[in-house]
Amino acid sequence: MRTEKLTLFFFLLLTCIDLNAQMSAAPDFSEFTRTNRVFRNIKDSVINDVKSKGFEWPIQFVYLRSFKMEKELEVWVKNDEAESFKLYKTYNVCAGSGTFGPKRREGDKQIPEGFYYINEWKPNSNYHMALGLNYPNASDLILSDQMKPGGDIYIHGNCVTIGCLPITDSLIEHLYFLTSAAKEQGQDFIPVHIYPYRFDKKKSQKQYAVKTSNKASWASFHQPLNDAYEYFENTHQVPAILIDEKGNYWAAGNPYAPKVERIIEAEEVVPVQTMPFEVNVDKVPVYSQGVSAYQRWLFNLSKAYSAKLPPEVSVALQLEFIVDEEGNTRFAKVVKGIWEVVHSEIVERFEKELKWIPALKAGKPVASKLFQTINLTAPEDLD
Repeated sequence: MRTEKLTLFFFLLLTCIDLNAQMSAAPDFSEFTRTNRVFRNIKDSVINDVKSKGFEWPIQFVYLRSFKMEKELEVWVKNDEAESFKLYKTYNVCAGSGTFGPKRREGDKQIPEGFYYINEWKPNSNYHMALGLNYPNASDLILSDQMKPGGDIYIHGNCVTIGCLPITDSLIEHLYFLTSAAKEQGQDFIPVHIYPYRFDKKKSQKQYAVKTSNKASWASFHQPLNDAYEYFENTHQVPAILIDEKGNYWAAGNPYAPKVERIIEAEEVVPVQTMPFEVNVDKVPVYSQGVSAYQRWLFNLSKAYSAKLPPEVSVALQLEFIVDEEGNTRFAKVVKGIWEVVHSEIVERFEKELKWIPALKAGKPVASKLFQTINLTAPEDLD
């Protein structure tokens, strides 16, 4: 029964897409003096650039995807429907607003997240030129504010935004021309997928987990986005997107699509820093404000991070750090216990907030190593 509902809804969605695509037909360039002038100035350079990247002109198919955390907009192209997409350009999104999560109401300043397409070419935008997105889409109309979901979401020039994807004036001219050419070649449906972050980038994963620790519902919303991202990364083909009666996305890929070589961006490796320290000392370091104050500091630290844990979860973290001869906390790191999303925060607090009376050896201050265990226990779920 669920499959039938999905199929029916997808059929209706495609019907709406086709109707909207016809209503938002590619502009007649002769109709817009400004567009003609811009296109005359950039036409040769765009065509030459496309050809220099190994693509044929005119481009037949364009696919756009954007990443909010990384502030990037990718342009993928191909010349035959059966081919895999190839990356043509990556533009910087030069301004942002809001945070992680979908747009759900007018005025929330959120950049949408989800699956959209270009439904308007606007040559005389207040932001130089603009490509409109079909927000709110069928999912947003169900899940967003029913009275004021918001609208007027564009990829545009300038570098200001309260929910759009701005790139520079010269870049929007380039993209406007490229997508218009694909539209003229018959691509009625130019997809634009907007993701919260690159799902396979560990640094972004950690930042996302920290910033959304109190947004459990977003995990289920972002799962189909993750599925679509993984499918495209593995095949360079755009999956079909279905929307069920509750507004949930479903990414449907071809299981027989040939795989492409996947290149995962190497994470930056920060060299492990250390410093000489004394193993045997005559007097160990003492927290500058006293033992009781140190115990209170540890208690407050544990309480703050325990509140972020999922219900009925406990974590024991062990840190090692060096107290240098001036009493500073240096080179802290987590050596046992896994809750990676908070490791860097706790390490930073140790290094910034703890000041010591240094260890002594033969009457002189020396650097020494200390270990500290932090027990984190989530509060009981009272709901």
